[in-house]
Amino acid sequence: MAGEILVSANKVKRRKKTVRITSIVSLILFIVLTLIFAVLSILYRGGNLTILLDRNKNKKPSLVIYEDKVEKSLTRTLYAEDVPFMDNISIKWLPDDIDTEKDGSHNGDNYIAYSFYAENTGKETINYWYEVAIDNVIKRVDDAVRIMIFVNGDKTVYAKKNGDTKEAEPYTTPFYEGDIAKDEKPIIVEHREKLEPNKADRITIVVWLEGDDPDCVNAIIGGEIKMHMTLREEKYTAPKEEEKEEKTEEEKKDEEEENKEEVNIDGNEQ
Repeated sequence: MAGEILVSANKVKRRKKTVRITSIVSLILFIVLTLIFAVLSILYRGGNLTILLDRNKNKKPSLVIYEDKVEKSLTRTLYAEDVPFMDNISIKWLPDDIDTEKDGSHNGDNYIAYSFYAENTGKETINYWYEVAIDNVIKRVDDAVRIMIFVNGDKTVYAKKNGDTKEAEPYTTPFYEGDIAKDEKPIIVEHREKLEPNKADRITIVVWLEGDDPDCVNAIIGGEIKMHMTLREEKYTAPKEEEKEEKTEEEKKDEEEENKEEVNIDGNEQ
């Protein structure tokens, strides 16, 4: 009888230990899955297109971004609305006023369109870089994608080079292929120079699949693409010639006085 009680006690002890281990493992798995879900939620919160402002921790930033010109709600991240399905279209089908029709998201049939502002709120003139990088692509959709960017009305259309000829697609600027010391490889890299204090650039980015692209084939059906644009501020250094031109009113007055004195001296000498 005592032996049976001892065996039963050991079984209960082992069962409790198993339950305790199972609970701990389940808790760890739950925490891991929760963290993975949180990370994926952050990564995919913006959907197809996200705008990011890269802060320099070593200085007070002057460059800010916002999507509403009236309210100017400043933020470090802007999210364009998703397009659940994107069929191929032609650039000719895009609205003529796509750059100016609306602030923020103004998507249409089979294209993403997003407008926002980059403003210099500092007291000095600045430069900034803007880059577009692909975060994720499925079924090589990037072979046929078009990215059109307006900066204050000036338009540039970017595209991947032709898969066969390795030449730029007609009327496009090829994706950037230079070396940049980053984990992500940007496909667009542009430099905006001399943004003066209290001035703002209006930027519109449009994304679609170009049906006239030879690489727009049935194989990319069901594909996806996710990308982001990053803006990074940098100091503006005026050229020496420009520094000479930018004289203060006091300096100009002093020069005028000096010139008058020289004229008077010359006159007296005569």
